[in-house]
Amino acid sequence: MTAVVVAVLLLAACTTLANRVVPGWAYPVCGAVTAVLLLALARWAGLGAADLGLSRSTFKRALLTGLLGVVLILLVFGIAAAVPSLRTVYHDGRVGTPDLLQLLWLTLGRITFGTVLVEEIAFRSVLPALLGARDDRWRWPPILGAAAFFGLWHFLPALAIGRNAAVHDALGAVPPVALQVLAMAAAGVAGIFLHAWRHFGRGVTASILVHFTTNVGGLVIAVIVQA
Repeated sequence: MTAVVVAVLLLAACTTLANRVVPGWAYPVCGAVTAVLLLALARWAGLGAADLGLSRSTFKRALLTGLLGVVLILLVFGIAAAVPSLRTVYHDGRVGTPDLLQLLWLTLGRITFGTVLVEEIAFRSVLPALLGARDDRWRWPPILGAAAFFGLWHFLPALAIGRNAAVHDALGAVPPVALQVLAMAAAGVAGIFLHAWRHFGRGVTASILVHFTTNVGGLVIAVIVQA
């Protein structure tokens, strides 16, 4: 339990620093450092590579499972971009109009290390393992626990969810606080979905690939659609 408390406090410090204190260039640094500290904490707590979804013996299965997820997500994204009535999903005030260098920074720097790496290590690797999750058996309590923390992790980012055109059109009349809660709940559900990929792939590589494709693919298509 001590390790869980330390992990949660570390993540609370990370999200506060990343979203409210450090400059933009330090965002991925904050995420990468937090990921390393979480892995060190897990080792201190006696967890091994298999517990954390980092076993070499299951890497191939995790990779193939993740690639399957990549194909499915790109298919869904492609359909949404091609159908005019669904295209508003990509009209997002948070995206702006980044040039090529800025887009590379956002995708390969900010999203890769400041979002995907730290979130997958935290919520699909370390926290589930500390709470008792196992790859050989689906256990709801630790998975729901990690998903709940994943939802809370989005407390600050969820403040900007209303800037998405599709969200604004559908839920524009909803009070901002309620909209923030809904966004965090949606993140929690996404956490369960991502853990399913880690579970069936027997490794966090699977959920990393799915998470990376979701975030980066969504950003790139939004930039193209809004251009």
